[in-house]
Amino acid sequence: MEISIQLTVCLLIGLSAGLMSGMFGIGGGSIRTPLLYFAGFPLLSAFGINLLVIPFSSLVGAISHRKNIHWKFTPHMVIGGTLGSITGAFLAGIIPTLSLAIIFVIVSIITVLGIYLDRITPTVARKIRPNEKAIIGGTFFLNVLTGMRGGSGGSLFPPFLRAMRFDMHKAIATSLFATIFTATAGMIIYWQRGDIVLLPALAVILGSMSGARLGSLLSIKTKPVWLELGLSIFVIILAFAIVYKALLREL
Repeated sequence: MEISIQLTVCLLIGLSAGLMSGMFGIGGGSIRTPLLYFAGFPLLSAFGINLLVIPFSSLVGAISHRKNIHWKFTPHMVIGGTLGSITGAFLAGIIPTLSLAIIFVIVSIITVLGIYLDRITPTVARKIRPNEKAIIGGTFFLNVLTGMRGGSGGSLFPPFLRAMRFDMHKAIATSLFATIFTATAGMIIYWQRGDIVLLPALAVILGSMSGARLGSLLSIKTKPVWLELGLSIFVIILAFAIVYKALLREL
């Protein structure tokens, strides 16, 4: 692939992933990683570029959403998520891909149901109180799963926080801020190994930051109910896409 075409493709990949990141508070890696892989990058390079991009695109989104960040629990998300990212990176390759994908789907479905917990079982929802241990434990567990596939945990943070009774806008904003740090922890490992191709990575960063800004502006103006629905559909589709990819690798 010619360098000009490759950079254009990377720019478009970044733009689409950044839009979803800013809109729903996710890291964007669930879109970037497979698209970079399909564009011809080795899988480890796709993981590394994705983790390099996330802090920049999440920073743009977090700045746009800064008024909604839940500062009280942010440090606990950063601690749990960062430890989970490091643990997931060490476990990568130990658990079979298909098994990991199935686990991820199950966790994704449970997490998405958590968004609607107050409507499914109001009595149980009223008993849930966000606390430091629950936030650290939850983000750690989610990041172990996503870290094993080169992610930052961002795709599952917003629904998890919604289940913890965060307002949807606060869940998105807090997730964006936390993924700045959880992605950086994983990115350092890939950078030191030499997996990151710098010029294409810069093109993805540029597209992602632009998309994140646009997505954040759209998110702020969108009603929480539509954000909840869009995030739910998005997370489930991505989860089953991961299983599909895992099955293809097994065949």
